Amino acid sequence: MGRYFFNLHYGAGTGRIAIDKEGSVLPDAAAARAYALQAARDLVRCGRSDAERDWFACAFEIVDAAGEPVLTVPFSETVPDAADA
Repeated sequence: MGRYFFNLHYGAGTGRIAIDKEGSVLPDAAAARAYALQAARDLVRCGRSDAERDWFACAFEIVDAAGEPVLTVPFSETVPDAADA
């Protein structure tokens, strides 16, 4: 188990970031990726916002408790590829 932080990067090239200061305790990086994808789906579905018009240009940067990058999960990964459908 480890603590993972999900920093939200808004839109490509905007430089806007929402830092996750609490994080979530999860078993591993695969669980952190699944958690990020579900959170992204929730934001896209329910997070209608005037501040962010293109959720698919956003991404979660997942870092560990030491602040080291683990992986990046683009919101576009919430939509399956046509080949996977």
